[in-house]
Amino acid sequence: MHTIIIGAGPAGLAMAGQLAHLNQPFTVLEASEYIGFSWRNHYDRLHLHTVKEHSALPHLPYPANYPTYVSRLQVVEYLERYAERFKIRPLFNQKVTKIHRDQDGMWQVKTETDKFTAERVVVATGYNQIPNVPELPGQRDFRGIIWHSYEYRNGAPFRDEHVLIVGMGNTGAELALDLLEHGAKPFISVRRPINIIRRDVFGRPAQPIAIFLSKFPRWFADFLAGLAQKINVGDVSAYGLGKPAHPPSYDTRRGIIPVIDIGTLDQIKAGNITVVPGIERINAKTVTFSDNRELPFDAIILATGYRPGVTAFLDTTITAQILNDRGYPKQLWFNDKDLQGLYFLGYTTPLTGVIYNLNIDSDRIVKHIVENNSVPA
Repeated sequence: MHTIIIGAGPAGLAMAGQLAHLNQPFTVLEASEYIGFSWRNHYDRLHLHTVKEHSALPHLPYPANYPTYVSRLQVVEYLERYAERFKIRPLFNQKVTKIHRDQDGMWQVKTETDKFTAERVVVATGYNQIPNVPELPGQRDFRGIIWHSYEYRNGAPFRDEHVLIVGMGNTGAELALDLLEHGAKPFISVRRPINIIRRDVFGRPAQPIAIFLSKFPRWFADFLAGLAQKINVGDVSAYGLGKPAHPPSYDTRRGIIPVIDIGTLDQIKAGNITVVPGIERINAKTVTFSDNRELPFDAIILATGYRPGVTAFLDTTITAQILNDRGYPKQLWFNDKDLQGLYFLGYTTPLTGVIYNLNIDSDRIVKHIVENNSVPA
């Protein structure tokens, strides 16, 4: 029977590639006009923080001439090549507005213009779908630029300006580095202790180490991850980054993603990037922080993350059963009778790597589909 896949980013393509590999029928619905829409619109400097050997989609490695850490545009090129290889032809401009199950047990997928019916639906719209844009105290009084990170391309417009980045996740850390390289004076507002992992440890990528540790019991992996962090990162509380209560592997399981450092920490230690505490209030030309400091800024970049956005098209009776307290699906699928045939892919961010995990999870889903499929593989 037919499968509808929602989203033509890495998760949706991974699922389509798995089904195509087994000659299973599917249709991909994509809200935009492009494959890999989010990757096309990320900031210029972005590279994968994971190595190419563990960051390819199922059944197609990256080209040999690609660097260890693949660039944004190379990811886009690869996604297009992947779609060609597996003859994945998404239906574009099909923004899904509602998914529900009818009385016959079939899933109805409604878009802004059409309606589709299938026995199964794989929701793969992405972990970072809708920008999380908070309203900070006094924000409307500010006379400079306030952007969310999704609007940022590079630091060229901010040369010689004081720029405050709100939030130090992976995006905030890298934007600070990009601003510095473009001649701006970056500041990062940090409200909680930051778990930091060096992207490369002793000249070698950290990701294969994380994959190796994932094979051990959690307590042992946490112990080794914490030990490695102490050796390679050390105590950074003196720089305003706090002291995490748990190792990065532990926090990752709770949905707190560590910063994969690619040079920001060294620039903080050198005094070229300034860490400031949480924001008390935004004024016309300055920002007041929780330690009562008031500093002038020309622009503010909100690196405050995204939300999955699945509540926009899933009925509340479904979301109440499947979502955790952060709004992400708790499992790849659910065995409840009224949820059979509904799958979720790409909503986890393990320390081993998002795309690496897409391979594992899409393989689990496709095996479950085949086991419950009336069409032989």
